[in-house]
Amino acid sequence: MLNCPSCGAQVPVRGPSLPYGTCPYCQTLILREGLRVEDVGKVAVLPFDVSPIQLGTTLVADGRGMQVVGRVRWAWAGGSWNEWLAIAETGAQFWLAEAAGMFMLTAEWPQLLEDPKVRSFAQGEAITRGDVIEVEGRQLFASDIKKVECLGSEGDLPISTLVGTRMTSVDFRSASGEVLSLQRDKTSTTAWFGDSWDLTSLKPGNLRQLEGWTIPGEPR
Repeated sequence: MLNCPSCGAQVPVRGPSLPYGTCPYCQTLILREGLRVEDVGKVAVLPFDVSPIQLGTTLVADGRGMQVVGRVRWAWAGGSWNEWLAIAETGAQFWLAEAAGMFMLTAEWPQLLEDPKVRSFAQGEAITRGDVIEVEGRQLFASDIKKVECLGSEGDLPISTLVGTRMTSVDFRSASGEVLSLQRDKTSTTAWFGDSWDLTSLKPGNLRQLEGWTIPGEPR
């Protein structure tokens, strides 16, 4: 726990190695640097959302356990979606993107920043639908390109989510289900590579109870 520098409330620390936390009481974005905490501004209140995932949900992917410690809600012209940050026991970070009942679990893939097309994107060039990037011998095709804005956040995160946070997001998909996400903001570009999953395959624990919905693995 730490005390919010704005309202004084106790704020849980779920990811001690992560620099940012959000006060659930006053929406202050807190920057943690060693023992020092700093109020860096306000984040927006998250809009109402029905999702079975919540802070503290546990997942297992490819035999690796992880726990959800943060969430960002992103919006674009056609809607919005959740990105949940999960931390493995090793400290490795994963983003779980959730949209239309499907999930994309990705880990950072910094070596892709050397790809000529990704380098051009990082320098401000556009990617068009159908463009191809090869990852470990598999071709992934650009399928979704959008300008996005942060709607709000909760929990612990590696990035600032202040009101007005914007980025360009490009999703690539392969015929066999692999996914690649390129994200570019004003200061940096990151690449995240992984796979598509359904919720049951992620062996979730500590899901949110939703009326009329059966938790995967439980009897109906």
